[in-house]
Order: sequence, then structure tokens, then C-alpha cells
Amino acid sequence: MIFPPRLPIPEVVRDIAQRLEDAGFETWCVGGAVRDNLLGYANGDFDLATAATPQEIQRCFRRTIPLGVEHGTVGVLDRNNRPHEVTTFRRDVKTDGRRAVVEFGASLDDDLARRDFTINAIAYHALQHKWRDPLDGASDLDAKLIRSVGEPDQRFREDYLRILRALRFAARFEFTIEQRTLNAARRNVDGIKLLSAERVRDEWFKGLTTAAQAAAFVRSWQEIGATEIWLPELAGVTEQDVAQLDRLPKRDPVLMTSFLSEDAQATLRRLRCSNAEVDRGARFTTFRDVRPNPESDVDVRRWLAKVGAAADDLVAISMLREPEAGLSATVERVRRSGVPLTLGDLAVDGDDLLALGLSKGPIIGKVLEELLEEVLEDPARNERAGLLEYARRRVETEPSRRDSGPAA
Repeated sequence: MIFPPRLPIPEVVRDIAQRLEDAGFETWCVGGAVRDNLLGYANGDFDLATAATPQEIQRCFRRTIPLGVEHGTVGVLDRNNRPHEVTTFRRDVKTDGRRAVVEFGASLDDDLARRDFTINAIAYHALQHKWRDPLDGASDLDAKLIRSVGEPDQRFREDYLRILRALRFAARFEFTIEQRTLNAARRNVDGIKLLSAERVRDEWFKGLTTAAQAAAFVRSWQEIGATEIWLPELAGVTEQDVAQLDRLPKRDPVLMTSFLSEDAQATLRRLRCSNAEVDRGARFTTFRDVRPNPESDVDVRRWLAKVGAAADDLVAISMLREPEAGLSATVERVRRSGVPLTLGDLAVDGDDLLALGLSKGPIIGKVLEELLEEVLEDPARNERAGLLEYARRRVETEPSRRDSGPAA
């Protein structure tokens, strides 16, 4: 590869580099933005590596935040309060497969030598427009190879997340993982058990959304044994389902994970997803084979009320399996009409039912569900007086539902 004479470095990044250089600290652009621009991908999120220590960085700039001072990283805030990462040249002195203890005072070449893959170990000087590529990452970019920096077993044992990063980069750029690197990843894959769920989730989600072919990314996790360790609910997924990932109408990692998993709730919970995402996955698993009649607005309204947050996911799968069924159009029409679909859409609430004499507890929810069913049947029934009258009759016909009041 012939390096371009210049990279499109944002002005704010150049200004940060200039101030550090003026203070006597060698400073270079490093990381993914350098790699992406060399590959023709637009990426202006350039990180900086510098000879300045975190304390010296903080003295050079009035507004900073400590993004990871113990690891040498300071965020320099621009006028829009966006942080730009500036990290001290460093070398690892101790690692345990999840995190590293570093020391400062290293050179740029020392700093590049501790990185994961050669394609991520290329540096560019934003002011002098010079390049530094001591590990020949440019050749690997040309060859479309993911190659570990140095000895691959050692690199992976320093941080087992690098195994998953190798799979993500290979899928994103459609690169091949160099054989020694791949063999080492297979030998060390059990180490990913030590990683936090959050780090694994981020790699899995990023991989699904950035891969040139999501199916190829999933297969790479399967082949190396990563799904068996972290995503056991994918054990029964068929090759046909994996292949269909790239036909989904959107690259949504929660949808894609739910589609592949036998128990999306368990998978998303293990990955420490949000409660809303876990609930969405649970509803997807429960209702994935429930098909409303797309020609019946009543049926679709009832279906939407049951599936809740998973509705868009299930519509996406329906479009994949039955593109001519028309469910998507009916769902859009029902939603656009603004008809009530949830308990919160009802013209009455729990306080209204308490005022009728119902006891606090599950009975309130049960009566509200009955009212919602009435409204789903006919949205015109969502009228306060009529719903209260319906609830009053239910209370009168079933005395056990009423508050017995204080003892005489």
C-alpha cells in the first residue's frame, strides 16, 4: 500500500495535537480511524497517542474528563462537549486476560507493539503528515488479512476480547484471519469465559450491525466455539435461519439475536441487556409463531396488545417468511389510526376502579385487562362513562371483587 499524502483530520483533532506538540509532547493519530480511512471508510473519530502523561494532558487543556486515567486515557472536550481520546504512550507490565496494568514513558513504537492486530498499529502525524508502520500493517491491509501483533497466543492471553475483535474485523472488512492467528484464537477460545458480559455483548452487537454479511459473522462465532460458550441458546439454529439474517429489513442486534435464539430472554439476560430489551426478546420467543389474520383489524389490534415491544420484530420476521401476507400494512394502518392498544390508552385507570369499590391488588389489573379487551374489539368503546359502567356491572355481579370495607 502507498500511504496517501494526507488524511482528513478534523480541525479539532489537529488543534489538540498542535497544543500537545507545542508543549513538547510527540503526538500521533492512531487506531481505527487511521485504519478505516486507509480502507476508504469515512471515519473522523481519530484518537491521539502522545508522550504526555495523563496529568500533563490535563494541564495542557482547560476542559477534560478522565476516561481511563489509570490506563493513560484522557478525554479532551471540544466546544460541543464531545470528548476526544488522548492516550499516553504505554506498554503492558501485567495482564490477566481481561485487563492490563500499564506503565508510561514508552515510545510510539512501544505503544504500537502492544496493540492487537497489525492493521490497528499504524500511526499518522496530523501536523507533519508522516506515517509510522513498524509492523507492516499496510501490507496486511493490502492482503486483507487480520494478523496478530507479535506472537498470537500471547496477544490473546493478554486480553481474550481480542479473539472476538478478530472475528468482528474479519466480518466487517471481509478479511481472512491469518492462519497462525486463527489457530491461536481456537486454542484460547475458552478464555472468553473470563470476559464480562457487557464486553461480549458489545462485540456481538457491533459484529451483527457492521458485518458485510451478518450470516458470515455468526458462522465465525459458531466455528470458533464462541456461541457455545456465550450463546448456548443458538445451538439449534439452522443454517437456513443464519442465512436469512441478511434478508431482514433492518440490522437490529436485539432482533437478530432473538431470531437466532431458542430462548431470547435467556440470551439477552446473559448478555446484560436492558430490561426493555430482555422483555422484547421474551415476547418475541413467546409469540414468534403466532400469526394474526392480516385482513382483520380486530385480530391485529389484539395481537399488537399482546406482543407489545416485540411487534416490529415479529412484523420483520413475518415479512421475511410471508412477504405477501400484508401484516406490515395492516399494523401500520392500525397504529396510524391511533386506536387504544395498551392499558395506558384506556380512558380509565386503576384509581377509577378503586373509587368504584374494588380492592387493591391483582383484581384491578384483571378488570383493566377486561376493559382493554372490550376496547380492542371496538375502539369506540374507549369512553370514560361507558367503561366505568362496564366496571360497575362487573363489581355488582361478582361481589368477591368488591372491597368488603371495614369490619362492623
